[in-house]
Amino acid sequence: MKNRQQDSGKKRAQQGADTTQSEPYNIGAATPYDFEGKNLTAYGGLLPVATMLERLRFQQLVEETLTVKRVTRAMSMYQFILAMVLAAYVGFSRLYHLRFVAREPMLTGLLKVLRLPPQCTFWRFLASLHLGIAKQLLEVQRCLRERVWQAANVGLTAVTLDTDTTVHTLFGHQMGTRKGYNPKNKGKKSFQPILTFLAETREYISGELHNGDRPTGPEIARHLKSVFGALPPQVETIFARADSGFYCGDAVAAYEGRGVQFILSARKTARLVEELKAAVWKPSPRTDADGQCEFFYQPEGWDKSYRFLALRYKKKPKPATADEPEQYQLFDTLEYTYRVFVTNMKRAIDLLVWFYDQRAGAENLIKEANNDAGLAAYPSGRWLMNCNHFQLVMLAYNLNCWLMVFHREEEAKVDTLKHTTLATARLRFLFLAAKIWRHAGRVGISYSDHYAEQGIFQRLMDRLRAITSEGPQFRPVLAVALTG
Repeated sequence: MKNRQQDSGKKRAQQGADTTQSEPYNIGAATPYDFEGKNLTAYGGLLPVATMLERLRFQQLVEETLTVKRVTRAMSMYQFILAMVLAAYVGFSRLYHLRFVAREPMLTGLLKVLRLPPQCTFWRFLASLHLGIAKQLLEVQRCLRERVWQAANVGLTAVTLDTDTTVHTLFGHQMGTRKGYNPKNKGKKSFQPILTFLAETREYISGELHNGDRPTGPEIARHLKSVFGALPPQVETIFARADSGFYCGDAVAAYEGRGVQFILSARKTARLVEELKAAVWKPSPRTDADGQCEFFYQPEGWDKSYRFLALRYKKKPKPATADEPEQYQLFDTLEYTYRVFVTNMKRAIDLLVWFYDQRAGAENLIKEANNDAGLAAYPSGRWLMNCNHFQLVMLAYNLNCWLMVFHREEEAKVDTLKHTTLATARLRFLFLAAKIWRHAGRVGISYSDHYAEQGIFQRLMDRLRAITSEGPQFRPVLAVALTG
C-alpha cells in the first residue's frame, strides 16, 4: 500500500521583498505606455512630515497664533499656509510652480482638497497678510522647536549661535532694495537678510528680511534679542560667533546682557591698526599664522575694554612699478595681512581661532536655504509679501532639520550628528514613488518593495506615531537624550 496524497494542489508562489524576478524587465523605445494609473504620487515621503506636524499639533498652533482677518473661500487659512510650506519643502518655492502639483494626490490628500487653487489665489492670500504675520510665524517656529526638542529628547543645555548675512541681488523695482555690499554683482540693488542658525542641530533660530544697507547697531541688537527669546528654556550656556558685519558696541552689549560667550571678527579702524603696531607679537606654532598677539582695547563708543586677538601673515613680495604709489590699507600693510577678533572668552588663542573657523558651516546652511529651500525666490515686489514669504520658506527649511533629529541614532551625540541637506533628504526620503489606495473606508499608502531605506523609514514612522502629549509637554520617543 502506497501512502500518497490523492489531491495535491499547486504550491504557493514565493512572496516578499526578497523574491527575485525570473528575468529582468526589457524596456526600450517600443515599450508601450499609457496614462491610466490612478492615485500615484512621486512624493510619498511627505507622510512623515504630515505625521510630525499632526502629532505636534501644528494646525492648532497656527490657528491660535496667526491673526488673519481675511475670510478665505477656496481653502482655509491653515491650508494656505501648509500648502506654501510643503510646496517649498518639496522644491516648488515659487507660487507660479504650484500649478505643477495642483492635482498631486499626496499634497491634496494632506490638504484635504480635490485640487489646489490657481496661482493668483495664493498671491492674493499672501498679499492680504499684514507685516505682523512674519513675527507670528517666528513664534510658531519657536513653539514647534520646543515641542520637537521634547519629543526627540534633545537635551542640549549649551548651544552655539552662528549669525550671518547673505546678499540677494534683485532686478527691477522691488521695495527695500539698495545699492550696498554686493561682491558678486557690484552696483546692483539687493537685499541683505540676517539669519542665525544653531550650530549643533543646524536649525534656523531667527532672522528677518533686511534691505540692501548694512545692518545698523540697533537693528543687530534687536535681532539678537529675538534670537535669545527663540531658544528653548532648557538652554543655559550660549556661545556666539559672527563676522565683521556685526562688530559694533550694540551687538557686544546685547551679548553681554544675556551672558553670552562671544567671538566676533573685528572691523578695520585706524585706532585698531595703531594698537596692532604697538602690540607684542609672538610666534604662532599652533595656527597657520606667522605671529599672534593679544591685548585689551576699548573701541570708541563701547562701554569697556575687551580682549582682542590678532594673527598676522607675511605677504609674498610683489614687484611694484615705479609709477605705483604706496598704499597702506587697514589690516593690510606691505608686509603683513591681519585677522583680528574680539571676545570675552578666556581660552587660548589657537582654540578660539579654531572655534571661530567652525562658523563657516553657517555659510553652507545659508546656501542650502537659498538654493534648496528657495529663500531667494521672492514672490513680489512688495516688501510686506516678501517678509512673510521669507519666514514660510525658513519654516520649510526647519522641517528637514527637525526630521533629521528624529532620524538620528539613539547613541548619537552632537559631535557625531551629521547634517543631511534638504537636497539629499529629498532624494533619500521624499521622492518616493507610492500608490494611494482606499478600501472599506480606509486610506493607505503602498511603497515599492525595492526602496533601499525601508528600515530607516519604518523606524522614523514608529517614532513619529509614538509622539504623545501630557498637557503642554510631549513625551520623548527616543530613550537616549541628545547632548554635547
